Amino acid sequence: MLPQFFCAAASRNNGNEMGESMNNQASIHATNVSVFYGAKQALFEVSMQIAPQSVTAFIGPSGCGKSTFLRCINRMNDLIPSARVEGSITLGGQEIYADAMDAVHLRARVGMVFQKPNPFPKSIYDNVAYAPRLHGLTKTKADLDALVEDCLTRAALWHEVKDRLHEAGTGLSGGQQQRLCIARALAADPQVILMDEPCSALDPIATDKVEALIAELAARYTIIIVTHSMAQARRVSSTTAFFHMGNLIEKGSTQSVFESPRDPKTQDYITGRFG
Repeated sequence: MLPQFFCAAASRNNGNEMGESMNNQASIHATNVSVFYGAKQALFEVSMQIAPQSVTAFIGPSGCGKSTFLRCINRMNDLIPSARVEGSITLGGQEIYADAMDAVHLRARVGMVFQKPNPFPKSIYDNVAYAPRLHGLTKTKADLDALVEDCLTRAALWHEVKDRLHEAGTGLSGGQQQRLCIARALAADPQVILMDEPCSALDPIATDKVEALIAELAARYTIIIVTHSMAQARRVSSTTAFFHMGNLIEKGSTQSVFESPRDPKTQDYITGRFG
């Protein structure tokens, strides 16, 4: 039996009204977002809407602002003393930079998977159970066990680790560690999952597994991925946004951005003239 928390989450998908409500909660609107690190401006008045239950790829050369903007969506820039964010970002109509917004609660709604797999120095089980314990999402050990199994299953990892749940997560292969980090993010039942170069440290086989997992998760979550691989952006995303020198140059369907870009800078980047 699924834990009460997951039953409640699943019930949001029952009926058109519930489904629409969940979609609205996962929609992201950014308006004139600028980011400064001290006196240096890293992002210039970025505005975009990100559709729920889809995969959006951010592409562009190193230092173009794509990861900076990604970190704005769950307020990770708050952890950098010199960082200042201006403009507005709403999640489900709620301003995430409002004084009343609890950043810890926001990061439960907006999970993040980093470039380098970073499992906690804990067991595989405890990595996944960390957020549910922290936020009191389950009431019984049986509920927690079921949640851990569910998250590892959705991260395509359960059958590989079910007999070694109490071994260290750091003992897994790189690809398995990254999928464990995805399972850990899922355990908080987020609405949005941010992925910052999630495959850059992985071999081709592990990359293929993570990309297949992204495609499956998009049916339930809003996923935003930063990638330097244009081939990966084309494979996994339905929408692509191109950043250059801190500016959002172009955003549209992945097919249109790659096959008929509107801006010459986009054309130059995807054809390898710079980057």
